[in-house]
Amino acid sequence: MSCPLVVRAPYGGGIRALEHHSESMEALYMHTPGLKVVIPATPKEAKGLLTSAIRDPDPVLFLEPKRIYRAIKEEVPEEEYTLPLGQAAITQEGVDVTIIAYGAMLREVVAAQEKTKASCEIVNLRSIFPLDSTTIINSVKKTGRCVIVHEGPRTGGVAAEIIARINEKALFALKGPIKRVTGYDTIMPLYQREKAYLPNATKITHAIEEVMQYT
Repeated sequence: MSCPLVVRAPYGGGIRALEHHSESMEALYMHTPGLKVVIPATPKEAKGLLTSAIRDPDPVLFLEPKRIYRAIKEEVPEEEYTLPLGQAAITQEGVDVTIIAYGAMLREVVAAQEKTKASCEIVNLRSIFPLDSTTIINSVKKTGRCVIVHEGPRTGGVAAEIIARINEKALFALKGPIKRVTGYDTIMPLYQREKAYLPNATKITHAIEEVMQYT
């Protein structure tokens, strides 16, 4: 049986709007068998991934980070095009450390790598289910170090699943422990404390520096 259904939903924090639900609950949906979960990071990705989601025979939850609705301007082709679901993109190639992110956190990762001397390979997941294990594992085997970034709570989050897969397929390629830069195991705080809750470039830079201490 098939169920060609797409549900679009804004999610995540970063705009300090009290009337919006700003939690990042993607891991909950990732855990739902049969449901594909897609999270774009740029306007061009949004169009290509949404087209693929509409054509997909399975139900797709298309999560749109609220904080990047008006934060990014990008040329988007007028003609029809698609981006495959379940296939991550290498936003930047590097040799020292793999940084894995998706959605709004991709911008924070790009800003963080500009502050460090490490050669960072940035993996933009695009889909958290299906998860592109092949791209993740190949990158970690190449660099030997890994930092994973998401704004959802740490416990049981997307990063935990990624670490499990790395341990299964690339454990002996690691030069040191994997670092997670995530939200906290609490609800999204209100206006005054929202920035303190969210991962940012400074926190990510510190994580990169920590993993780079392992040689």
